[in-house]
Amino acid sequence: MKTYAKQVMVVICLIVIVITAYAQEDPRDIIRRMENNMQGDVSYTEMTMQTIRPRYTREISLKAWSLGDDYSLIYITAPARDLGTAFLKRGREMWNYLPGIDRTVKMPPSMMSQSWMGSDFTNDDLVRGVSTVDDYTHKLLESETVNGHECHVIEMIPLPETPVVYEKVIYWVAAEHYLPVKVENYDEFGDLVSTINFREIKRMGGRMFPTVWEMTPHDRSGHQTILTTTAADFSIDLDQGFFTLQNLTRVR
Repeated sequence: MKTYAKQVMVVICLIVIVITAYAQEDPRDIIRRMENNMQGDVSYTEMTMQTIRPRYTREISLKAWSLGDDYSLIYITAPARDLGTAFLKRGREMWNYLPGIDRTVKMPPSMMSQSWMGSDFTNDDLVRGVSTVDDYTHKLLESETVNGHECHVIEMIPLPETPVVYEKVIYWVAAEHYLPVKVENYDEFGDLVSTINFREIKRMGGRMFPTVWEMTPHDRSGHQTILTTTAADFSIDLDQGFFTLQNLTRVR
């Protein structure tokens, strides 16, 4: 009987240890794992973006390449009037190529809060001028079930020197596969500005990936932007030499 009681106590202790470890999981590591699952060391994606307005819907198609957190390049493939428009990020520096006037414009930090291609996403949402891992403090708030996923809820506050669009960001990260389920963006007054919902998690490019991102602003009724990934490759051969101003004007 004593032996059985000891075995029960051992099992209980192990359960407590597991639960405690789960509860104390580092929120910064959760965000790091999420970012790695979303883009890995390198990535190539093809996407369509629908910008929905009360009186019309506009769609563009694009290709995107990334290398870690510091390098990214986005190239617009449709419609014809936007074909060739491209965006480059190298570290904290960003440029926009405008083929209509054959001009490359360096984007100042003040432009990061502006609409990206007329959508509800900002330039910072897609070009990612800052790092979600290194440029914020992270606080694990709670666990919550969202859309059938048990999620870590993490509050992110930008560091004082970080040039940001939002003053607070809250992530819901699925505990099952460390992918984002929902994001809420708040302004300096603590008001909710926008929500991004991530849906339709599928295996793409050899990994699980949320293929649909829905951005909904909270101050404009009937406005929404839906970004859908149609192809992905996380094993593409890329280096820093791909992300140059010269390539910004000639990539296809």
